[in-house]
Amino acid sequence: MTHEPVSQNTQAFSVIDDGMNFHTRKWVKPEDLNANGTLFGGALLRWIDEEAAIYAILQMGNHRAVTKMMSEINFVASAVQGDMIEMGLKATHFGRTSMTMRAEVRNMITRNIILTIDKIVFVSLDEHGQPFEHGFNDITYNRDRLPTRS
Repeated sequence: MTHEPVSQNTQAFSVIDDGMNFHTRKWVKPEDLNANGTLFGGALLRWIDEEAAIYAILQMGNHRAVTKMMSEINFVASAVQGDMIEMGLKATHFGRTSMTMRAEVRNMITRNIILTIDKIVFVSLDEHGQPFEHGFNDITYNRDRLPTRS
């Protein structure tokens, strides 16, 4: 086994030590490509927003979690048809009615980082669409906050 230096755009793949605590994988299919034959940024952002929403719902215990904002989105590399990508999210801050997370997307084939987003904010809403205090200030690794409908 050789130990070559790792480029700053390449991520060593370990679920245990990468700091992310929520992973989803996607397979890049023809319908996900842009005119250049690479992964369409809009498709990737849709996937990230959906996964971030699920993560926020689980962390805040409320199925009415909506995207408030995303900071600068840094596209570093891309993917082509047949590549597999992995999305990671990590909660970085809990507010009274919101939570903040960061995201990283990696190409599992090339091991390049595709995209990073330093700040994604979700807000917990009540049944009237108003900010709602969720009452949490730490990350859960279980499904104990999964909301149910009566």
